[in-house]
Amino acid sequence: MFFVIFPALSLLATAIDLSRPSRRRQGWRVAAWVLLRYLLVFSVGLQGWAAFYGHAFRSDLVAASIGWGPSPFEFEVAIANLAFGTVGILCFWMEGSFWTAVVIAASIWLWGDAIGHIKELIVAHNHAPNNAGPALYSDLILPAALIILFIVARPASSELSAANTARSF
Repeated sequence: MFFVIFPALSLLATAIDLSRPSRRRQGWRVAAWVLLRYLLVFSVGLQGWAAFYGHAFRSDLVAASIGWGPSPFEFEVAIANLAFGTVGILCFWMEGSFWTAVVIAASIWLWGDAIGHIKELIVAHNHAPNNAGPALYSDLILPAALIILFIVARPASSELSAANTARSF
């Protein structure tokens, strides 16, 4: 459920944002930009904070759901999630190069996690729900979606930034 809720919230926020009269007929690049914004905020940001909470305060349950035993490294994973969650949420207000950095760093981290899950699947035959299930799929799909949307939305980002700058004067 955890790995479905945040992408679903991203899609809902995107639909609401794109239904505004000011967004209508702005094109598919703007739609990609809006979806990217909400994926960064919800699926990187809020999901990162939720993962922080789980790894920091429910570490025994989280580790067991991954097929691992308790470990002091859970706290380090919690802090990494807190950091990514924070920069993901900041993407609501910050754009441009900041988004570039968040997309690159989150993609490296999540694909690295996916490699770890696959290795655990093959070497340790770890079929725990949060090793071989939704966590693995999320770690593979979310970075791909972020990168594709970033590439598609990049021209719209420049146009939207110029329009926002013009309105602020």
